Amino acid sequence: MCGVFGVFNALHAEKYIFYGIYALQHRGQEGVGLAVSDFEDIKVVKKPGLVLEAIKKEDLEAVKGYSGIAHVRYSTAGDAGDQNFQPILRETPLGKVAVVHNGNLVNYLPLRAELESKGVSFFHTSDSELFLALLGQGELLPEGIQFHPSDRELLPALFYVLSRVKGAYSLLYLFKDRLVAARDPMGFRPLLLGRLRETFLFASESCAFDILQAETWRELKPGEVLVVDAQGMRSYFPFRSEKKSMCIFELVYFSKPESFVFDSWVYRARRRMGELLAYEDDVSADVVVPVPDSGLVPAIGYAQVRGLPLELGLIRNHYVGRSFIEPTQELRDVKVLMKLNPNRAVLEGKRVVVVDDSLVRGTTSKKIVSMLRRAGAKEVHMRIASPPVIGPCYYGIDTPTREELIANRMELEEIREFIGADSLRYLSLESLHSVVESPQDFCDACFSNCYPLEVEGTALRMR
Repeated sequence: MCGVFGVFNALHAEKYIFYGIYALQHRGQEGVGLAVSDFEDIKVVKKPGLVLEAIKKEDLEAVKGYSGIAHVRYSTAGDAGDQNFQPILRETPLGKVAVVHNGNLVNYLPLRAELESKGVSFFHTSDSELFLALLGQGELLPEGIQFHPSDRELLPALFYVLSRVKGAYSLLYLFKDRLVAARDPMGFRPLLLGRLRETFLFASESCAFDILQAETWRELKPGEVLVVDAQGMRSYFPFRSEKKSMCIFELVYFSKPESFVFDSWVYRARRRMGELLAYEDDVSADVVVPVPDSGLVPAIGYAQVRGLPLELGLIRNHYVGRSFIEPTQELRDVKVLMKLNPNRAVLEGKRVVVVDDSLVRGTTSKKIVSMLRRAGAKEVHMRIASPPVIGPCYYGIDTPTREELIANRMELEEIREFIGADSLRYLSLESLHSVVESPQDFCDACFSNCYPLEVEGTALRMR
């Protein structure tokens, strides 16, 4: 998971992308990067850390222009070091090009080996570099495509790149005189189009448009390629759209609750998850406590259905980032202790239902249960507003091995004992499916262990 943002035709584009990518900070906290074009050259600044801390006024002064792209990184492929921060800028046969990418390619290693055997050099270990390394390696002219005159030189080379990669990608290319957005044919990751007067905007989530008071226009369709330049905007569909496989975990956890993604309001989906969890539950309790922040909305739905008071039994320190997306377990453990503090005024002597969005590794839930007991909770009942995570994600979420997933190693009662709760219940997969309008259009492999796309070197149960 990462966050991408782009802007075309804006005076001080660098400021637009600074604020836009800041609104997507929750999607990645390892590093931030901006690439800006003044229609003559592309300049890049990349820094480790959070947007507001990393990018200084002098950095924005150094990258002034009229179009740009930005990225916040959360590593799922390649090392977590500075070298893989995006945008990646490269000199190609089509000139200087920068790219930002949200997703994960499943054929990265064989494609890279093929290109290296042809003498193509790589300077990063991120799969995103393939989108630049493949430029100039071939052309593809899909039947039935009528090119706009200004796209005839660029798009056949770009279509070739997209025909070679396999996996999840929502990406933005920045050329000196244009911006190109593309979404993979299965639509794994979200990518939206916005508009502010004559300025075009692109973002992983609609919340990035809100901060600029821009209009959310629409989502890019799976397999769509959009080109924006001085001539306007053109839409192309170079490949036959495959079965949709939008990531349902975006609605469970990653996207912000006020965002609109996959034709759904995230808030409504999460509240409904909590409601359905409550309908499936009959535990006796005094109070409902959400695990902030992503457990708050399902907890609202749960409390309303059960007729129980919703209280802030856990107080979050908002100056600390999200523990799940820290790159190592040691850092995740420290972050849990830093970011949450129990509220004794709510907890002492109470039978507490704790609502969280998901339970992946179990270590965070274990610490939360222990924390609540030390604060005086009489009983602690853990309720998870999604099904057990039993399969690793190969399309952009950091659960690379089955061994990390507690629900893959343990039965329900063993998990309950491990985290120390009095009871444990998950939302059923059937109920999660009912939250979205067309469940067949979503990837739920992490919950069902049934995968929509083969992965090089693995034996997966395919749906």
